[in-house]
Amino acid sequence: MTVAEALLTAEEYRLLPDNGQRTELVRGRVVPVNVPAPRHGQICGKIVRILGAYLDGQDVGHVVCNDSGVLTERDPDTARGADVVFYSYARVPPGPFPEGYLPVLPELVFEVRSPTDRWRAVLAKVVEYLNAGVDVVCVLDPVPQTAHVFSGDHPARVYTAEQELALPEVLGDFRAAVARFFD
Repeated sequence: MTVAEALLTAEEYRLLPDNGQRTELVRGRVVPVNVPAPRHGQICGKIVRILGAYLDGQDVGHVVCNDSGVLTERDPDTARGADVVFYSYARVPPGPFPEGYLPVLPELVFEVRSPTDRWRAVLAKVVEYLNAGVDVVCVLDPVPQTAHVFSGDHPARVYTAEQELALPEVLGDFRAAVARFFD
């Protein structure tokens, strides 16, 4: 006789004690994930600074980082630790966020591809975000310094280090040289 594994809800997962290991909740199961190397964090910091500077001038939304949980599925629940996300004030009003996971999805998710990440897994996560309702997912790949932008049913757009990243679907006139995210 097999015993069914109890699946966790996102709320139960959030309340688990910190055991020092980085995890995500995937379809109700706690899954360990690797701690990224410092270069990964350096690029995430650049995203926050570049995006944050733009948002300071526009005052249209929040930039959130540090693998903050994004709910991509319910019943069973999946909570992903996105590298950097943008929530407009239309989805999350100005001010401090409430405790727990937000009941809405961000408009924009940035993921930084680590050297050990296989594209197959990265693309599966991109599809997961898009299917959940995220408008745009941008994957920054440090080698060869590219930005891959995915949105809805549109073909992926790839920007090289020499080009400017534009995200008009969610950030209007935002533009930033791709190379800036990697220097």
